[in-house]
Amino acid sequence: MSDDVWLPIRPEEIPQLPEGFRYLFWDGGEDGRQPFPGDPADCVAYVVPYMKPHAVRVRPLEALRTVRLVQTLTAGVDDVAGPVSALPPGVRLCNARGVHEASTAELALTLTLASLRGVPGFVRAQDEGSWAGGFRPALADRSVLIVGYGSIGSAIEDRLVPFEVARVARVARSARTTARGPVHPIAALPELLPEADVVMLVTPLTEETRGLADAEFLARMKDGALLVNVGRGPVVDTKALLTEVETGRITAALDVTDPEPLPQGHPLWSAPGVLISPHVGGPTSAFLPRAKRLLTDQLTRLVNREPLRNVVLTTGDRPGRG
Repeated sequence: MSDDVWLPIRPEEIPQLPEGFRYLFWDGGEDGRQPFPGDPADCVAYVVPYMKPHAVRVRPLEALRTVRLVQTLTAGVDDVAGPVSALPPGVRLCNARGVHEASTAELALTLTLASLRGVPGFVRAQDEGSWAGGFRPALADRSVLIVGYGSIGSAIEDRLVPFEVARVARVARSARTTARGPVHPIAALPELLPEADVVMLVTPLTEETRGLADAEFLARMKDGALLVNVGRGPVVDTKALLTEVETGRITAALDVTDPEPLPQGHPLWSAPGVLISPHVGGPTSAFLPRAKRLLTDQLTRLVNREPLRNVVLTTGDRPGRG
C-alpha cells in the first residue's frame, strides 16, 4: 500500500512537492470519464479538479475510504461539503484561501467600474459604429458596503483605496475589529444598506447566506445603488432582483447567478441595468502559481503532520451512521 496524492495539475509542473507521497495526475479528463490513476484505497489526499462539472469533482469521493485530506482549489466548498461529510471520521476539507483573492478582487472592481461608467453601453454603441457619450457616476466619493469581509473582501478593499471612495463599510458573520476599522455583523445590514451606493456580495454559500439578498434586503438599498455579486448565485433571490432592476431603481453586476449557468432566454440576460460575467472571478493567469504554492505548502504540512491551512470542516461520527 502506498500513500497516493491525486493532483489535477501534473506533479512535474509543481516545484518542491515534498517527498513521502506518490503523486498521481487526475483531472477527470475531457469527458469526465478518465479512469482513476490508482487504487482509491491508497489515496491519502485528493485535490479536487478546478473548473470541472460537479459530477466529475465528487466522483472519486465515495471510493476514498482512507483519505485524510480533501483540498479544493476554490474558495467556496458548498458543492463538495456534503459528499465529504459522508466520509469516515477525521477527513479534513480545506479550501483555497489565498489563491483567488487577487483575481476575484480585480473582477469585483472591473464589474463595479464597468457598470458605473456605462461600459456595456459603449460596447453596444461601438458595435453599431455610434459615438454615444453621456454623464455617468464615478466610483470616487461613493460609499461601498462589502458583505462577506473575509480574505477576498479585504483584497477588494485594498483595491478600493486608490479610487477615493467616501467610505467602506464591512460586514461578516460576526463583529470584529480590523486595522482599517470595524467589521459589522450581518444583523447590522438593515442600517447599513440604505447608506451604500455600491453593495458587494463576497459571501460563501451557507444556510445563513442563502437568499440573503432577498426582497427586503434589496428594498433597503438606496435608489440608484449598484449590487455586485462575486460570491455565489443563490445568495441573491433572482426573482426579487428582477423585480427591482426592471423598475430601474437599482442596477446589478453579477459574476454568479441562480440558476447557473444562466440558461439562454432567462430574463436576467436582458434585464435593464444588469451586467453579467460567466463566473470568471477565479480563472485567470494569477490562479496557477498561487494554486501550486498552496499545494506545496499544504502537502508539506500533511507529510510532516503539521496543522493544515484553511480547514473548513473535519468529518466525524454522526448518529445513525453504519
